[in-house]
Order: sequence, then structure tokens, then C-alpha cells
Amino acid sequence: MERICVFAGSNDGARESYLIAARELGAEIARRGHAMVYGGAACGLMGACADAALAGGAEVVGVLPRALTSREVAHTGLTEMRIVGSLHERKAVMSALSDAVVALPGGCGTMDELFEAITWGQLGLHEKPIGLLDVDGYFAPLVAFIEHMNSEGFVRPPLRLVRARTARELLHQLLAAPPATVSPPGPHPRP
Repeated sequence: MERICVFAGSNDGARESYLIAARELGAEIARRGHAMVYGGAACGLMGACADAALAGGAEVVGVLPRALTSREVAHTGLTEMRIVGSLHERKAVMSALSDAVVALPGGCGTMDELFEAITWGQLGLHEKPIGLLDVDGYFAPLVAFIEHMNSEGFVRPPLRLVRARTARELLHQLLAAPPATVSPPGPHPRP
């Protein structure tokens, strides 16, 4: 695994622990000799993670839609910045450049990115492991909902994501994780 795609909020969030975890993830990516791919913003958890990875000597590639260059404040100190035409293109480029996916706490944009990565894995469009950095139980309601989707028969076989409370533990598990692909394309037979 060489490049890790990080989905994260463009805001700091309500808890200092979110910023701390973002910095720890960036530092751990660098410490392990990986590169980081992310949404390209200088603000929020996105910027904190990128800054820590850069400070540790990691290559950091940002992918930012042209329309968001002022709204999300484009990071000017990255190894590489790719400006793309749309959010859809951003997700496709980030996926193409990465070998694994990690989600930090974030809002609707982060969830959109995460669920698209999950869906692409389910459809067999990639075989990247996907992990959640579960800072202070942030992802517990989401994991409960995914378990609900599993038990209600909407995800077959049951979806399993890597989930850990620390960056070190999460990256360790991601390296050992099987791909997030959980089902082949096509309809699922009834049990």
C-alpha cells in the first residue's frame, strides 16, 4: 500500500479530539512511508491531516474542484495539487490515485465520499480496504446503521469496514485487511 486516500471534514468539528486525530493520522501516514491523497483544502480536518503528513515528509496530493478553490481554501504547500472540474471527478481521481481509503469525522461531503468508495467496492470497481478512524465514537451511529442494512438484507454478504480509535491501530489493520469488496455486480438471490 503506497497512497492512502483520506476523507475528512473541511471544518474542525466540535471537539479538539478530531483535530488531534487528523494530525495523528497525517503523522502516522508519513511515519510509515506512505503518501496521502485528499480533497486539497487547507482548512478543517483536511488541512490538519495534510499539514501533519507534509511535516513528516510524506508526499501529499490534493484534488480540488475548481468551484471550491476559494470556498475550501486550496492548500498551497502540497506536493501536488490537481484542480478538477467537479465533485464527481474529484472522487474518481482520488480513487484512481490511492490504494486504501480512510475516513475521519466529517459532514455530508465526507459521508458522500465514503459511501461512494464503499459502493464502488461492492460493485467490484476497486478492491481497496476502507477504514474509519472512529474518534470518540463518531462513527458508532453509522456503523449501527450499516449493521441494520446488513441485517435487513440490503448488503450481501455483510459489509465489513476496518474501524479503529487510533491512527496507528487503523493503519496497522488496513495493511492486513482484505479488500472492501463485498458482493459481485448484479441482483442478489433471495435466501
